[in-house]
Amino acid sequence: MSLIDTHRTTDSIWRMESAKLIASLTRMLRDVGAAEDIAHDTLVIALERWPEIGIPDNPGAWLMTTAKRRAVDLMRRTKLRDQKYGEIARGMNLYKEEDVDHALEGEIDDDLLRLIFMTCHPVLSQDARVALTLRLLCGLTTDEIARSFLIAESTIAQRIVRAKRTLRAKKVPFEVPTGGSLKDRLSAVLEVIYLMFNEGYSATSGNDWIRPLLCQEALRLGRILTEIVPHESEVHGLVSLMEIQASRLKTRVNPKGEPVRLLEQNRAQWDQLLIRRGLAALERSQKLRSTLGPYALQAAISACHAEAPTASETDWIRIAALYEALARVTPSPIVN
Repeated sequence: MSLIDTHRTTDSIWRMESAKLIASLTRMLRDVGAAEDIAHDTLVIALERWPEIGIPDNPGAWLMTTAKRRAVDLMRRTKLRDQKYGEIARGMNLYKEEDVDHALEGEIDDDLLRLIFMTCHPVLSQDARVALTLRLLCGLTTDEIARSFLIAESTIAQRIVRAKRTLRAKKVPFEVPTGGSLKDRLSAVLEVIYLMFNEGYSATSGNDWIRPLLCQEALRLGRILTEIVPHESEVHGLVSLMEIQASRLKTRVNPKGEPVRLLEQNRAQWDQLLIRRGLAALERSQKLRSTLGPYALQAAISACHAEAPTASETDWIRIAALYEALARVTPSPIVN
């Protein structure tokens, strides 16, 4: 494999694994900023070594092992060792690369969920939550985030730095909320993902009507969430909505970059795989809750369009009923 191919593959692996690394390191260090620094140091090591030794059979485990060893070194240097850290250090010496996944079984998903709740914590502004989520959970660079929102890279960088500083200053715990706060906090997480997707699907600024990267990352994050909180109806509802909406992305603009209305889009070009996935997610959402929430209701409306062979065959009566239900759940001028 050429150097360029190795770097491209490494970049793809980083996008898939970075959130897991940062989440696990945050649990160890209790400092999301330090966790991100070590994760990026690990990426640099991979970029240096993999062209020479080849990409490991289990690159995620290699990255995790390397990152955790560096975290243990950091804890030693900063004299943070107590019995817990000593046990971690001794355990790392016994790890074999192929054993890491087994050793961390059950922990990574929990850590990811904790990180999602941390980046979407209410002590942060909405803009900060979105930027930090894209950075830590989606692996986007500050330049990519800036270009996605047409904001100066320095502004995004400062926003992310301030967000991490706020989390540290407020001593936001690295945990999944429990009791009565769980519902509200989960709603905040879904709101961030929804906002990310909408900004990609119907850009609010700039000359481009759509920004596929934001849609892709929001959908990927939503899918991860369905795996680690599978019993929440609205999580599946939001994923259903995004899957079905994403199926139409390629038809939302014409070759001139001009928007194409839904009823005028070429339905033959809609992505049928995404539609099937969206309908399956909607079915899961409906099984978990008899009364649909706002995301599932919007998904059901999108499903009506997706299932109609032609625009003239759209079930407008059902759509009207769904909009009435949505207006009762979340009344707004747009819905009305």
